[in-house]
Amino acid sequence: MENPTIDQAPSIDRVAVPSATPDDGIRVNRITPAQPWEWLRKGWQDIQQARRYSLTYGAVVVLISALMTWALVSEGYVFIVPFLAAGFYLLAPVVGLGLYQISAHLERGEPLQFCNALEAWKRNQGQLSIITAGLILIMQFWMLANFVLFAMLYTNLQPPLESFFSVVFLSGENNAFVFASVLVGFVLAGLAYAISAISVPMLVDRKIDGLTAIRTSVKAVTTNWLPMGLWATIIVMVIGLGFVTFYVGLAIAMPLLGHATWHAYRDLVPRESDPV
Repeated sequence: MENPTIDQAPSIDRVAVPSATPDDGIRVNRITPAQPWEWLRKGWQDIQQARRYSLTYGAVVVLISALMTWALVSEGYVFIVPFLAAGFYLLAPVVGLGLYQISAHLERGEPLQFCNALEAWKRNQGQLSIITAGLILIMQFWMLANFVLFAMLYTNLQPPLESFFSVVFLSGENNAFVFASVLVGFVLAGLAYAISAISVPMLVDRKIDGLTAIRTSVKAVTTNWLPMGLWATIIVMVIGLGFVTFYVGLAIAMPLLGHATWHAYRDLVPRESDPV
């Protein structure tokens, strides 16, 4: 008997076979490594259809990022900026709330409005708050782990705060600490990615609990570890390009990834399981 296909994209030859086990009841589609590029294509199409709203959303992200950085630099806390950038990666799924809602409206042929982020938040604010709090806790744990590792592995005199990052991470004299810090960061980033890859757009789209959304996201990532690993790499690179352009590139990068994430969720979670 042939495996059923669900919501198969006409321009991509992919396997979209529901994967489920009796013990959890969670069903996700299997996809190929070509699919993340299709998500980017669809994300770009959404930007073109909702240019006014998507680019305004991206511009607001740029403005807030620039103001936060300016405030830190002006107060002499330059060393916090790299950690802030790392935190942006962890919280990006929540930052994209309004973009998921825009894509949902486009999908249904509904009119758009500038308060899409607030609309998305109100749809399931209690469960979205849980996801947001969890990501913030992971970010705080990562920062705390760095302080502990620094105390354990850094053997030189403590550098001034204004040159902390360059002296500790870029001098080449503290390789043990740098390696441990990167390793811990990689593990925590992987955890954050697994629980938030599609859980946030899923909570925007459906009235479900946060635990179910997280379990579905984790299963989608582990079932499709190769394409989802590629998607994580693409996210890191695209947001990184936004950073190296002094945030200006985020005006395009954030809407592109936000819309694409919506399409990732739609491809990974079977439509037939939508609540009636």
